[in-house]
Amino acid sequence: MDINDSPMHDVLVIGGGINGVGIANDAQGRGLSVCLCEQDDLASATSSASSKLIHGGLRYLEQYEFRLVRESLNEREVLLKKAPHIIRPQEFIMPYHQSRRPFWMIRLGLFLYDHLAKRQTLAASTALKFTENPYANILDEQYERGFSYADCWVDDARLVVLNAQQASENGAAIMTRTRVSHARAHSDYWEVDLQDIRHPERSQKVYARLLINAAGPWVNNIINEIVGLSSPQQISLVKGSHIVVPRLYEGKHAYILQNADQRVIFAIPYEENYTLVGTTDVPYSGDPCAVSIETNEVDYLCTTINNYFRHKIDAQDIVWSFSGVRPLQQSDSNNPATITRDYSLDLHETQHHAPLLSVFGGKITTYRKLAEQVLQKIQHLFPHCTAPWTKTSALPGGDMPNHDFNAFLQKFLLDYPWLPKPLATRYARSYGTRAYILLKNCNKLSDLGSDCGGTLYQNEIDYMIKYEWARSSHDILWRRSKLGLHCPQSTITLLNARFSSS
Repeated sequence: MDINDSPMHDVLVIGGGINGVGIANDAQGRGLSVCLCEQDDLASATSSASSKLIHGGLRYLEQYEFRLVRESLNEREVLLKKAPHIIRPQEFIMPYHQSRRPFWMIRLGLFLYDHLAKRQTLAASTALKFTENPYANILDEQYERGFSYADCWVDDARLVVLNAQQASENGAAIMTRTRVSHARAHSDYWEVDLQDIRHPERSQKVYARLLINAAGPWVNNIINEIVGLSSPQQISLVKGSHIVVPRLYEGKHAYILQNADQRVIFAIPYEENYTLVGTTDVPYSGDPCAVSIETNEVDYLCTTINNYFRHKIDAQDIVWSFSGVRPLQQSDSNNPATITRDYSLDLHETQHHAPLLSVFGGKITTYRKLAEQVLQKIQHLFPHCTAPWTKTSALPGGDMPNHDFNAFLQKFLLDYPWLPKPLATRYARSYGTRAYILLKNCNKLSDLGSDCGGTLYQNEIDYMIKYEWARSSHDILWRRSKLGLHCPQSTITLLNARFSSS
């Protein structure tokens, strides 16, 4: 195939996780032509298996990672304004445990957490007594006092989808279920072979002036096997697992629980009727596609909960679990919990080799800043690249007056009085202002199409397929939504039949 027969992009991004879509979105918005390839679904790996938090990382202060914490704290406020429908403030309660960190150390850490970056929306930390509501009778009686502080909760998989959506609307080519099978470097461009995962016999070539490797756990596989270079650094794969159990307590606050191994475990209200518990930190050497929770992780999480809460749990209470592999920069530490969550960028460019930029590490909170750093690093390659723009631009659905979700929700409920309030609230939370597109020409419940169970209607399925690259029941029930926790088996059967025939 001649080079003139295939598209030439400025940038080809490998990886449809949060870093990949963040980079693609930023680059396309600055006037570069971008193609993004993801071998599975958007957010199909690490980026949908997080603790669902936009946070500074309180425990990273113990490791003196002040720059990372400051950057993360600043990003909380930025991202909250960009996507107030899928990101919201979250109160965290930390019980004081006498045999863990000293009281004064926690107080000092929270003081730094409050003041390392400017707070505009989130509340300052404060000391609490657990004998008073709404905290009474939840924790074991040995815990009489503790602290409250604020971070943010996020629908992680939807954050990925919204970045891809914005990039696409600005002109980027977003190609899911598409694997990069080989990449050949010429002096000033890349020749890249792409393979359709669903139809392996189908392949195509694309060309790009720059290759960006944001493949997460597969970053070194891309460098060593697809590109044929030697990786400039190694990564440590660390598995993090979560469990979901029936709601442990009333209230919208979350808990951060200290363990004897210096790790912390979160217990977070989830999907109205559940509590999300996680995460573990376990060294991992297997296939990132085949990661799953193990018995020792279940025991670890259940034991932590049982050490703090009056409501005890065991493996029989788990209604869902998920695991992800974090690609962290390699460290001399034997404790995965102390390995930095910071990121580094490596730009490989020589006179006879088209440039390759690889992303190592990172976390969901800092994805936007990481993308800005990438664009700064490659700007000399693209003189037509325009100024940074993502800090003040709302993500799709987030364009609400004064970034006020509650005011938007009240108006939305008035605009659609025929929608059951729980369903209307879910639409507003998931899609923000884009919910009006989902509900276009709908004036009554039957206009939503057939009821597929678990509050999933045909109209929403069609929206996810048309606008959000949903191609399987899992995409719809566990990434674009968490309706898998609520729907009957018949919903899964219906969706599987729908996608098998397409």
